Amino acid sequence: MPGLNEMDEDEAKSLNEGDHPQNESDLPPEYYQYKDEGCDLADSCLNCPFPQCVYEQPRGRQRWLKKLRDREVVRLFTGGGKGVKELALMFRVSPRTVQRALKNTLPKGDRSGDE
Repeated sequence: MPGLNEMDEDEAKSLNEGDHPQNESDLPPEYYQYKDEGCDLADSCLNCPFPQCVYEQPRGRQRWLKKLRDREVVRLFTGGGKGVKELALMFRVSPRTVQRALKNTLPKGDRSGDE
């Protein structure tokens, strides 16, 4: 393999631009073979329930998991008869986090018994 000082101008230029020639177009997905391994949220990308990949959004996975937690907190608070302190212990968060989840999800009148 030639050293950097032995390369001609075209070879050096191709290293800067990557290994793909300028005139080679990008292949459409249907002509490209790849493993669709999915992620921890879906078995495969093609069968994913999300309209957009959560990993493409800033803190997408974290936001999605927080929404799930908040829904479960509200479900247990309204239907399960659990209190704020009990929910905080169950989900290993502060009572204030539970109160925020209830405030952001429940209508104003349904938040009785926050303590």
